[in-house]
Amino acid sequence: MSKKNMLSTFMEKNKLPESFKLLINKSYLPLAERIFAQYQNQGAPYFVGINGCQGSGKSTLSDYICYHLSETYNLNIVVMSLDDFYLSRDARSKLAQDIHTLLKTRGVPGTHNTPLLKAVLDKVKKRESGFAIPRFNKATDDPYSEDQWQHIEKPIDILILEGWCWGVTAQTDEQLLQPINALEQEKDQDSIWRSYVNSELLTHYQPLYQYFDFWAALQVPSFDSVYRWRLEQEQKLIKTLSPTDQQSKVMNEEQILSFIQYFQRLTTHGMQTLPILAHAIYYLDENRCITKCVEKD
Repeated sequence: MSKKNMLSTFMEKNKLPESFKLLINKSYLPLAERIFAQYQNQGAPYFVGINGCQGSGKSTLSDYICYHLSETYNLNIVVMSLDDFYLSRDARSKLAQDIHTLLKTRGVPGTHNTPLLKAVLDKVKKRESGFAIPRFNKATDDPYSEDQWQHIEKPIDILILEGWCWGVTAQTDEQLLQPINALEQEKDQDSIWRSYVNSELLTHYQPLYQYFDFWAALQVPSFDSVYRWRLEQEQKLIKTLSPTDQQSKVMNEEQILSFIQYFQRLTTHGMQTLPILAHAIYYLDENRCITKCVEKD
């Protein structure tokens, strides 16, 4: 398949506007080729981490890299989302009872199944096959049954893992002292929740970063953009649900505004720290167009 036909097929599959071609050719394609060049130098498996806030386009970027490299070079590329490792509602309810009520809501470090994530990364590292990667159903707020997980039938050449807090490092005790928004001010007055989240990030997430060979980050212009982008995500979710599920499983604008406060601390912290740590930083404007790219060795 020619590159032109590949691009058209990808855009049609993902229902992307014609204007998206420029973004792909200018930014996504060079990144995919850079990853392939480094994969050639190192060999399999090659681990790529992609960070971006909710609605920033990290899933589309990950899917494009996967599609381009698998179609062009006949590689086994697998995309994983950190979201698919969320704990079940029951497990989060247990955390809420034992530690802090805010842990009932999925999102922050401490609400993922990190032992399972580590086990998957180990299998990829060892070039194993015959295992499954979990999938999470955001409409039901629970993992899919295991028969609906992503099954890996052959060793993975390049693994891409994307997530809103993936690659973000823990804060200092001093940084945790002051509440960052109304949620922390009103519901975490003793900083138990944010201290637990920070401890989980340091203890169970950061050690997994050592698996990764390359990091890319989509840099949001400000946290204010997250609300609008998250609202757009919810509107897309509505189209996939039945009328009954739309009423019970979809958040309204006020609920979204409250929900994103769970993510504000680490999103803003990542905005400050990831440009130092990542190999490629893509700066976005309010319309999610890339205005600048900074690449490092």
